[in-house]
Parts: sequence; C-alpha cells; structure tokens
Amino acid sequence: MSFARLPLRDELFLLGHDDDAGHPHIHRRALALGLAGAVLIDLFLAGRIVLDPNDDRLSGDRWLRLHTDQPLGDLIADSAIGFIRYGRTAPPVKAFLRGFADDLYERTRAGLVAAGILRQVTRRRLGGLARTDTYLATDNKWAVVARARLRYVTQGREQPDNHTAALAGLVATLGLTGHLYLNDDSTTVTAYLKAIAGQHHRSVRDITAALDAAVGDLATATYR
Repeated sequence: MSFARLPLRDELFLLGHDDDAGHPHIHRRALALGLAGAVLIDLFLAGRIVLDPNDDRLSGDRWLRLHTDQPLGDLIADSAIGFIRYGRTAPPVKAFLRGFADDLYERTRAGLVAAGILRQVTRRRLGGLARTDTYLATDNKWAVVARARLRYVTQGREQPDNHTAALAGLVATLGLTGHLYLNDDSTTVTAYLKAIAGQHHRSVRDITAALDAAVGDLATATYR
C-alpha cells in the first residue's frame, strides 16, 4: 500500500522523536531550526522561492527571494511565504531559520494532531498531582516509510529523488542518523547521507549548510 508523502517538516518531526515514548531525540530548538529548513526546502522544490543566483556570500547569508507568492494550500508553508513577502527586507537564509523557527515546533505538532497522525496522551504521576502531556503517533507507518526510503538509498536499492535527498541532508545535519535503526556505523551512514544530499540542488545544499551553522550557533550559546 502506498501513502501520500508528508511535507519534509512533518517527516523530520516524526523522525526527530522516539516512536514509543514521544520525546525528542535532540534539543527542541535545534529540531525547530531543522523544521524551518525543511519548510524552506519544500518551498524551493515547489518553485516558490529562489536563493539569489548572483549572491556569492556564505550559505547562511544568501538572500531569499520569492519566485511566486502563489499559496500551496498548506498553512505553515503559506505562512512562510508571507514571512518572506511581508518582511521589511528579503531575509538571509539563516535569519529566516531563526525567525521562523520560533513557534514552529508547536505549530508542526498541532498540524500533525489535526491530521490524525499524532494523538495527545496525558499521563499522571504522584497520585494524579503531576500531569505530563505526550504526543504519540497514531500509526508508526509514516516514520517507518520515511526511514525505509533513507535505508533504501543508503543501500543503493533506490535512487533518491529531490525530497529524499533533502531529508537525508536534514537528518545527517541534525545528528539523527543513529535513530534511523539502520544497524550500521552511524558515522559512515551520516557521511553517506550527506554525500547523497550533496549531489542535488545547490540551493538545497545551501539551506542545509545554513541550518548546520544555525544549530552550531545554538550549541555555542547553550554551553557558553
């Protein structure tokens, strides 16, 4: 049975969480930055944005431009179009990631709940005095399918399309390779996923590089 493909941000959100416990594998802010990068890549692949082709600056400082403001019919993606369109200036990639990531984790989760892909589970401890809300997948098929695509390309069983190549780059950049359950050396798989991503659009590579820099800045600020 085939399933409709989820946006990159939704697949990344699911891969970024433990299937059984629902907790994130990495810092929520880092994952939110990754989700913002995924939104931007989806907009690029849908022909809605371009990175200034005459811009020779570093990846994170390249300017975003709207190719068209035609909506995609996706609330989060369309809000990103508005974020770029109505900003005072066209933002550099890294500035977009930082600004758009602010509440993106919660918005992505809410969208997955509304779509019936996640469900909220309330757990009580200490005789009911302490309450914890967890979000679990209603069906693990979505995460399983995303992992399977990455497994097939790393094993050479499939050629990656632009969506899967972008997902490979996002997963490798965020350090999620060890949670793909590939039973291989994580360092080797990460390098291979980055190599797969590196064979596709330069703009996608630049967005991923800007994400890597933004996550690095976050880590520096956290441990300073």
